[in-house]
Amino acid sequence: MAGSPHPVVARVTERVAERGAARRAAYLRRIAEAASAGPARTALGCANLAHGFAACGPAEKLQLKGTTAKNIAIVSAYNDMLSAHQPLKDYPDLLKAAISAAGGTAQFAGGVPAMCDGITQGRAGMELSLFSRDVVAMSTAIALSHDMFDGALMLGVCDKIVPGLVIGALSFGHLPTLLVPAGPMPSGLPNAEKARVRKRYAAGEIGRDELLAAESASYHSPGTCTFYGTANSNQMLMEVMGLHLPGASFVPPGTELRTALTEEAARRVLTLTTPVGELLDERAFVNGVVALLATGGSTNHTLHLVAMASAAGIELTWDDFDELSSVTPLLTRLYPNGSADVNHFHAAGGTAFLIGELLDAGLLHEDARTATGGTLAAYRESPVLTEEGPAWRPAPAESGDPAVLRPVRDPFEAQGGLHTVHGNLGRAVVKVSAVREEHRTIEAPARVFDSQHELQEAFAAGELDGDLVAVVRFQGPQANGMPELHKLTPPLSVLQDRGHRVALVTDGRMSGASGAVPAAIHASPEAADGGPLARVRDGDPIRLDAGKGVLEVLVPDEEFAARTPAAAPPAEPGTGRELFAAFRAAVGPAERGAGIFA
Repeated sequence: MAGSPHPVVARVTERVAERGAARRAAYLRRIAEAASAGPARTALGCANLAHGFAACGPAEKLQLKGTTAKNIAIVSAYNDMLSAHQPLKDYPDLLKAAISAAGGTAQFAGGVPAMCDGITQGRAGMELSLFSRDVVAMSTAIALSHDMFDGALMLGVCDKIVPGLVIGALSFGHLPTLLVPAGPMPSGLPNAEKARVRKRYAAGEIGRDELLAAESASYHSPGTCTFYGTANSNQMLMEVMGLHLPGASFVPPGTELRTALTEEAARRVLTLTTPVGELLDERAFVNGVVALLATGGSTNHTLHLVAMASAAGIELTWDDFDELSSVTPLLTRLYPNGSADVNHFHAAGGTAFLIGELLDAGLLHEDARTATGGTLAAYRESPVLTEEGPAWRPAPAESGDPAVLRPVRDPFEAQGGLHTVHGNLGRAVVKVSAVREEHRTIEAPARVFDSQHELQEAFAAGELDGDLVAVVRFQGPQANGMPELHKLTPPLSVLQDRGHRVALVTDGRMSGASGAVPAAIHASPEAADGGPLARVRDGDPIRLDAGKGVLEVLVPDEEFAARTPAAAPPAEPGTGRELFAAFRAAVGPAERGAGIFA
């Protein structure tokens, strides 16, 4: 059983609490004042309240006039274009019925936008992607702003949507809040085969029809994409941070257990008394970082966890990630860090086994509060369906597949899957869990590009056949919204497979699908904000050592400082990009979460 937290976990948690003590205290005072006033709708004027329940039935109106029955907000990212969110279509009616049967009421408070990085990857629309997180947060706040609610259920799965829902919910942190997942699609084309086909297409060996056939066999039905990218990292984190019911993250959509867990979430939010702003404390965020590191999760969460913590008055930094990574073992091999997907992980023991292992090693705070009304100890168990509804059983004592999920005593690696690097090129994040040991250190001449399209064109023209560090700059949040650059993985992988020493350095993002090529991403400060990448020139030797945490250009300091920085390309209009000029002007640096909120 778990005992005291690991000394490093305890030290980092204490440091996070001390660093943000004043902001956290002010935040807690604010939400305590909101909670002390009782149900907000009781303070509404008669005309206001009448507007709030005008569309309700007689029984609901009667309940909403009183103060004893709880009214729950439902906020959803449903749309029927995106496979991950399509299963959410029927959730509001399901949740309303379960809440009504338990004596409460529920109203669909609002929808939030949900865009897909898989569709916009490499396209102009990707420049709206990261900013969509903050749009989701604002949309969530608008949904909750009517002061009609005693709690909230958030429906969302992917990339920026879940962090945006959490940030928005924290602005109403006095409300008990649960997130309700939808689950992954069935496994499709094996991930190793998908990666092989992509590289063959990048090398010009096959055509578009063969590539599309492979991609269609990979992404083929309702549910979340099954690789361990940002969407499934979201699900893992929400469970470890206590915002999902235990074991709910990876139960497939369209199953009886999935329906039963959704109905249980509706009942649970009625009994939950811990406000979400109190539940998400320093322990919860440290638990989230540890789970991310232990699973080799998405690099996007070096932004999202920082931004979510800030919304709760907590200051989380990349230094905290780094120190926790030094003691957190890597316990999973999931694509792109291996060939298995989240369905294989779930079958091998899933979150219950993982959480139990980390708890026993003292790497998670067992006393962190959760949506169960209790502590993280409840998350050692997995849900099963019984005649009475969902019930929970202890996780298996051993992993069902050590090639996918391992115990702490026999990890894949002794340290976590994310490292930070720093030097005269600033600070950056490297996902090492998918990179072989021999590729984690490189010294090679720079090839500098001001867009991902320039690099792709140079590759297609045969100009990159040699050792190189590709520097793709002016991709940060101020420059163009910090798009993911995952389209660069196939050509860089082809070069690496040819025996060349290859790496990527960028102030852009690389996504949860970062592959086997070493990539120093989120470089901060970004080139458009005067960062050192703006001074790099073709041929400059660059050294990246992910193990030692080094990122530097091997040019004399005086010479490098005397260079005139390259000018950022002008912002391009179209595809909605011109509507986000105010966001680009207001956004903070990657190290602070790349958000627009103060």
